[in-house]
Amino acid sequence: MEVYKTKGVCASEIHFEIKDGIIEEVEFVNGCPGNTHGITALIQGFKVEDAIQKLKGIDCRGKGTSCPDQLARALEQYLG
Repeated sequence: MEVYKTKGVCASEIHFEIKDGIIEEVEFVNGCPGNTHGITALIQGFKVEDAIQKLKGIDCRGKGTSCPDQLARALEQYLG
């Protein structure tokens, strides 16, 4: 299980698991439960690169980032 410390959002961490380039599991620590559970349900089974493309750059209330954007950043870091 990978752990990513978020910046600028309500969620404090994102835990995720990748197998053969596919997102198997995602869990947000804290954050808005409805939104983070929705993101998790929608993104499981995606290729890492496809998830990054869909989520990167989504903004929350002018913060310059969001929980989906932070997940994209976590996945980019995972890819190295």
